[in-house]
Amino acid sequence: MELSYSFIIPVYNRPQEIKELLDSFLNVAFEREYEIVIVEDGSSLSSESVVKDFADRLNISYYFKPNSGPGDSRNYGMQKAKGNYFIILDSDCLLPAHYLTTVDAFLQNTYVDCYGGADAAHDSFTSLQKAINYVMTSFFTTGGIRGSERSVSKFEPRSFNMGISREAFQKTKGFAKIHPGEDPDLSQRILKAGYKTVFLPNAYVYHKRRISWKKFHVQVKKFGAVRPILNKWHPHAAKITYWFPSLFVFFVLASIVGALLYHWMVLVPLCAYILLVFVHASIQNKSVFIGCLSVIALFVQFFGYGLAFLKSSFYIGLLKKDPEKQFPHLFFK
Repeated sequence: MELSYSFIIPVYNRPQEIKELLDSFLNVAFEREYEIVIVEDGSSLSSESVVKDFADRLNISYYFKPNSGPGDSRNYGMQKAKGNYFIILDSDCLLPAHYLTTVDAFLQNTYVDCYGGADAAHDSFTSLQKAINYVMTSFFTTGGIRGSERSVSKFEPRSFNMGISREAFQKTKGFAKIHPGEDPDLSQRILKAGYKTVFLPNAYVYHKRRISWKKFHVQVKKFGAVRPILNKWHPHAAKITYWFPSLFVFFVLASIVGALLYHWMVLVPLCAYILLVFVHASIQNKSVFIGCLSVIALFVQFFGYGLAFLKSSFYIGLLKKDPEKQFPHLFFK
């Protein structure tokens, strides 16, 4: 089967991001033609003029629709797309020049109906962006669940860097209205439909994450709140590792109380872990400052996710509340 690719990119009030992403497309090396579909999700800051500036250099189409969330916007884009294989990106990503060549070589050799790739930090990113990227991707903070060569099968692709065949999209009906969490939910439904999902080595994107500490905290809280909902929908996919941030919260509190009531040596394991993250992040990013920011990001991530996960587990797992009624902010109508 001849693969024809359509990139599906939803955008909401981020014309500058779209410009930077489309600029990176100009450097993508690929012999065959491919399509780029931009879906404006009811933005008040339009990207239409930005897209028009690239119309003579890229095979690109632009659609505006009322706001209904990123999942529904991706579905809309896949319905409009002409290709038989969709590649979904977030608007805050940049593509390395080899991306599509890497994807195509893999699929031509080992075809799958759904893949996911990793995210990385570009040299041009700010120190905060690099620190957040570290804690979101490092083995020492997340176990590398967002993409590593140890996760090559039954991987849950993330929608910032995800490929899905037209056939799998039509069979599953695409993304649900939940957000975040729409990507692991779709991954599980793809698996249930009999298709494979894999991690595709070297098909990484630079995930810019235009974010502040406050926005990062809000984001990880949503991640924590949505996971028990996904566990309820797909109980076979639940893992003990999803509890680790919550256990870290208890570990930190117990260490502090123990040090106050018994002996300061109780803090040694916690301090050793913090030192490990600091040293590894500093070496990886070649910056002690980013190492310090990574430690802060570690606590923001684990406490934000961990406490939200406990709250959601209480309401969804224990009290059996309806997820959409209990957490309406996680669902688009």
